[in-house]
Amino acid sequence: MDKSKLDRIGELYRKSKAEGLTEEEKMEQAALRKEYIELVKRNFRGTLDSIEYKD
Repeated sequence: MDKSKLDRIGELYRKSKAEGLTEEEKMEQAALRKEYIELVKRNFRGTLDSIEYKD
């Protein structure tokens, strides 16, 4: 996920707290958050898969 998308997530969050979001912005925010969560999950799975157990 590029920096512009992360910045947009932050912008939408701040706007939602300050004045509220339009329905279109709410949908955009949900889509961006979903994309971000999936990226975090993939990275976390990759980290867990790379762990080697040693005795």
